[in-house]
Amino acid sequence: MAKTYEGGVPLAEVVRSGFVEGAHRGSVVVLDASGVPVAAAGDVTAPIFPRSASKPMQAIGMLRAGLSLTDPTDLALVSASHAGEAFHLERVGALLDRAGLDASALHCPPDLPAGAAAREAVLRSGGGPSRVQMNCSGKHSGMLLTCQAAGWPLDGYWRPEHPLQQRLRAAIEEFTDEPAAAVGVDGCGAPVLAVSLTGLAGAYLRLVDAEPGSAARAVADAMRAHPEIVGGSQADDTRLMRGVPGLLAKVGAEGVFAVGLPGVGAVALKIDDGAERARMPVLVSALRRLGVDAPVLAEYAEVPLFGGGVPVGAVRALW
Repeated sequence: MAKTYEGGVPLAEVVRSGFVEGAHRGSVVVLDASGVPVAAAGDVTAPIFPRSASKPMQAIGMLRAGLSLTDPTDLALVSASHAGEAFHLERVGALLDRAGLDASALHCPPDLPAGAAAREAVLRSGGGPSRVQMNCSGKHSGMLLTCQAAGWPLDGYWRPEHPLQQRLRAAIEEFTDEPAAAVGVDGCGAPVLAVSLTGLAGAYLRLVDAEPGSAARAVADAMRAHPEIVGGSQADDTRLMRGVPGLLAKVGAEGVFAVGLPGVGAVALKIDDGAERARMPVLVSALRRLGVDAPVLAEYAEVPLFGGGVPVGAVRALW
């Protein structure tokens, strides 16, 4: 039986008007360029669900199974948790057209765009949820194209026993250097595999150190070259990749974040209550332990809190 995640320690505090009104617990691990842990807090060896932070490894599995994408932008989309902006939806539609499919082939559920601006635009126009708008529609489109390339059935492509998902599992286990401790159902309906934060950080280090010409290097390069596709105009991982040259970054639901920087190291973290507002201050603190500094990190070191429309406090790292 796999070890149970024991939960984390206080990593960030919530300060309002000079008064500490709460805290966010979690776990975080920092690896140096050789993969040796240089700092950690909480439980970093028990399995957690990385959620969408697994997408780069899933994209590697697709390439190895026969997915062929001539435009790296499309590979970034397959690895993305996109915000549902117009340029995202156009590329998803183009991928489906290439496969001779429409949105009904996607198993991901109908949803509104993940990005606030895109979501508001849809609602203002009288629109509603759709499968293409769901943030994982790029990944699901890639899965469908992979099945076509490999000659696998499209029916049930999301099921853990499908040959596609078996290939993707192999890629995740290879790059995390861990057997999956559990198989769950992600928010998009595809499988999600449980691995440790240490394994996840190691995977991102292997991604950024991958040999040129390999599937892993293709994925890492595509994501870093097209960060706006990976997240969106205002997404945290997009802004980090724009602001720190060479950085590979990917968010995951329930407070997960993973990054890797060639020649420097990697970080993986999870905020136990899933609060997005605590992720970035903790990640900035972790990156600074690796000697990483950039203007964008200063922007994220604290997340402001407001009262009456004016800043009255912040969420800031304790670790």
